Amino acid sequence: MGIKLYYTTVTASREVKSQQAEVMRILESKNIQFELIDISVGGALRDEMRTKSSNPTAVPPQIFNDDQYCGNYEMFSEAVEEDTVEQFLKIA
Repeated sequence: MGIKLYYTTVTASREVKSQQAEVMRILESKNIQFELIDISVGGALRDEMRTKSSNPTAVPPQIFNDDQYCGNYEMFSEAVEEDTVEQFLKIA
């Protein structure tokens, strides 16, 4: 598929919800197709996200290009500011 966005539909954190929504909005506005992977459906997906990102405490949103780690929300936001989203997503 390409770009994968690990997110959660179950969170009490407004910050996480806001960050996830912003990443989705920006990807959609740039016509970048992505697959949503909801880690709230099982611990295995959360563990997979943390293993792939090499961060045992990683929280969504986490962004990958296939199995290659691109970064978290802060890194994505920085790429947006610098207009380097395609390079960040490793699709340039």
